[in-house]
Amino acid sequence: MKFWISLLTLMAISHGQGRPLTNEQAIEFASADRDSPGQTVAAYQGYFEVTENRQKNHSRTLKLHYVRFPSTSDNPGPPIVYLAGGPGGSGIATAKHRRYALFMALREVADVIALDQRGTGQSNDLPRCQSSQHVPQEQPINDQQYIALNQAAMTDCLAFWQQQGVDLKAYNTLESVHDLASLRQHLGAEKISLWGISYGSHLALAAIKYRPEMLHKVMIASVEGLAQTIKLPARTDAYFDRLQQYLNQQQTQAFDIQAMMQEVHAKLDQEPVVFEWQNESGQTVRYHLQSRDMRQMAAAMIADPARAQQMLQLYFAVQAGITTPLKSIVQQHMDPTEAIGFSAMSTAMDLASGIGTDRFKTVAQQAQSALLGTYLNFSYHFTDLAIKHGLDLGDDFRRLPHSDVPTLVISGTLDGRTYIESQLEATAGLRQRQTIQVVNAGHNLFKSSPLVIKNMLLFMRDLPLADPVITAQP
Repeated sequence: MKFWISLLTLMAISHGQGRPLTNEQAIEFASADRDSPGQTVAAYQGYFEVTENRQKNHSRTLKLHYVRFPSTSDNPGPPIVYLAGGPGGSGIATAKHRRYALFMALREVADVIALDQRGTGQSNDLPRCQSSQHVPQEQPINDQQYIALNQAAMTDCLAFWQQQGVDLKAYNTLESVHDLASLRQHLGAEKISLWGISYGSHLALAAIKYRPEMLHKVMIASVEGLAQTIKLPARTDAYFDRLQQYLNQQQTQAFDIQAMMQEVHAKLDQEPVVFEWQNESGQTVRYHLQSRDMRQMAAAMIADPARAQQMLQLYFAVQAGITTPLKSIVQQHMDPTEAIGFSAMSTAMDLASGIGTDRFKTVAQQAQSALLGTYLNFSYHFTDLAIKHGLDLGDDFRRLPHSDVPTLVISGTLDGRTYIESQLEATAGLRQRQTIQVVNAGHNLFKSSPLVIKNMLLFMRDLPLADPVITAQP
């Protein structure tokens, strides 16, 4: 195997792909993408070192890992760094799986870097917390009790991480921006380009705001603005209106989506469904399915049209008194014998980006009548804890970025997580912004149409966009 990797490296060098950088080694990177299973490419895996908390003396050193795919161009541009979403997603895993083809295509213009951000993937050494809190099996609990239970669990976990020596104040978007600056230096590049989605766009916007001098170009999709970690419930309701409009166009006798969901919520509020089963330890487990469970599932499933369809099927089933499909989901994801737990990086990042006072009040008001309430972004309920523990980055961080960095914004009309109106607001201060709207696409829209990557390449080559509006099949 070492012989073949060495041969691949020599072949890469002979094609103008350069030599390994410091802390890099040649690898054969294999795709696990269902569209290109088993395909391999010569690449370099490496790492660079950063200070965990740059605000503290004697803070420990982190190794941040990445995979670099050398450009196939004879005259490559500045390296393109991929920023995964979540927060908590692995850039390396994304390159290996569903976006392998995109990484390969972008090599036409530059080296492409799959980065595992601090606290993610191969760059993660933080312990996950399991609190002392459990959802009771004996009886259902109301939303207020459920929220209080999760707040108690978060309090447990904040204490646990402190006891474990985890510096949560080092895990925020500003520190990750400085990591990108360190990566640029490590690569020996005058500038870098950024390519991000969802939380990755949030990080890219912070880089535009705080370190514009190091950026060549930015491509962001399904944008989450610096003040938009907590989504507006009314915007989620507007998404359901768009979903309804699409359904009305496709069916002569379309049903009322929101009426059906409200009926199911009311039905479960009046009489929760009780599931019982034996877990792997032989224990009898009991779970009370309530309306908040349906809201949580809906919040997790509306990102993309195909999953939204599955979500509607589940609501149809409950409306008809059929709960067997839900039981298997509950067994897999909602075992009350397991304590409520949290991951350190994703928790700290969301709490740090936080929410301002005015937006907090707006969310509270809208949530009273919104279809999903606050369940799309549950970290809303941890706002006071974030402030108490000094994790919140403050309103200055959340203010709109203004910049001349050329930026491409790609949005889907059926995105149930980040919404077109919000994305345009979040990027309104970018004076060299170009936009692509993908009609009928959801949150994960890069592969919704081959025209998406075509126009990304045009943007990177300083050519006019050919398709500012793309229609995809949902």
